[in-house]
Amino acid sequence: MAKMLKVAAIQICSGLVPRGNLLVLDGLVAQAAKAGAEYILTPEISISCASNKVDNAKYIKPFENNEDIAACAELAKKNKVFLHIGSMAIATKNGKYLNRSILFSPSGEIVAFYDKIHLFDASPPNDKPYKESDTYQAGEKAIVAKLDIGNIGFSICYDLRFPHFYNHLCEMGAQILAIPAAFTIPTGEAHWEVLLRARAIETGSFVIAAAQGGRHENGRSTYGHSMIINPWGEIAAIMNNDEIGFIIADIDINEVEKTRKIIPNLKNRAFFV
Repeated sequence: MAKMLKVAAIQICSGLVPRGNLLVLDGLVAQAAKAGAEYILTPEISISCASNKVDNAKYIKPFENNEDIAACAELAKKNKVFLHIGSMAIATKNGKYLNRSILFSPSGEIVAFYDKIHLFDASPPNDKPYKESDTYQAGEKAIVAKLDIGNIGFSICYDLRFPHFYNHLCEMGAQILAIPAAFTIPTGEAHWEVLLRARAIETGSFVIAAAQGGRHENGRSTYGHSMIINPWGEIAAIMNNDEIGFIIADIDINEVEKTRKIIPNLKNRAFFV
C-alpha cells in the first residue's frame, strides 16, 4: 500500500536580520502548506546569514528562550506542518556557535535537533577560503527522527561529502535524507547534483535538499538549485536557478524498501582490512 507524503524544499537568500528572513519564510511556508506540503525543509543558515564577530554577537542567540526559535515553532503550528529549519546558528557559552538543524511538529513542538558534524574548512576554486571551525563547534551525534510520515535523517551542507555518514543514518532507520545547504557557486556547479543523487542511490533513500541561492547581504554568493530526489536517483523536483521560491513533490515511502530490495547496498556492505 502506498504511503504517500507531500514534501517541499524552500530556497531563499538569507540576510543578516532574523526578522526579515522569518518574514520571507512565513510567506513561502504558507504557500507550500496551501499546496499540500506536510513536511517542509528550509536551507542552512535560514534565520541569519551572519559571518563576522560583530554580526554574530548581534543576531545569534542561545538555544534557550530564543525568540527566533519561538517564531519558527509558531510558523509550524500556524500552517499545521512539520517544519524543518535546515539550520540556524546557536550561541554557546564557550564563545563559539553550533550550526543546528531543528524539526518542529505541526503543533509547534521541537521533535528533534542536530548539530552539524562536518565543518567546512576548505578552499574552493575562484572563491575565498572558508574555515567554519574558527567560528563553529562540531556536533557529535547522528540524528534520525522517526515519525508517522517517515524516518528523517538529519544532515547539513558539508556533511553531504561523507557517504559513510549517510550509510550510518540509514542503518539507524532513515528513509528520507534532509540535506539543507549553502553551497558555494564553484562547488555547487561542480558537485551539488552528483553528490545528492549519489547519496540517494547509495542508500536507496529519498533526498530533500533545500539550498540558499543568490548574492547575500554579507557579500557571499550561494548556488541554489534545490532538489527532491527519489531512491533510484531520479530528480522528482528541481529549482533550476538561485532564486527565492520552493519546490514540491509527492513521495511514496514504500519506494525506499522496494529500492533497497532491488539493490541491497546496505546489507551487502563488506568490511575489510
